[in-house]
Amino acid sequence: MKQMEVTIMGQSYILSCPEGREAEMLAAVAQVDREMSAIRDGGKVKARERIAVLAALNLAFAPAERTADRPPTKAASPAGSPDIDKLVQRLDQALGADGQLL
Repeated sequence: MKQMEVTIMGQSYILSCPEGREAEMLAAVAQVDREMSAIRDGGKVKARERIAVLAALNLAFAPAERTADRPPTKAASPAGSPDIDKLVQRLDQALGADGQLL
């Protein structure tokens, strides 16, 4: 395994990556960074932890959405949509007052 330093939403991370798959890892990092930045820039969610959860859900849902043969939703501006607003409310309830997952 090779170690790579990457930056997501301005924060550095050291990741392990299989030899020869660095380009794939960088593409994945870029996708996560774009998704998280779009949510943050939408202005409704500020906590990095919540942004990460929303981004993970958006990215996990995207392949299912494509296989259902529906036109993809705008991934570049997910914040502010009714579905995202409902999800943020559910996250707020689940996280409680302290805003911590654990």
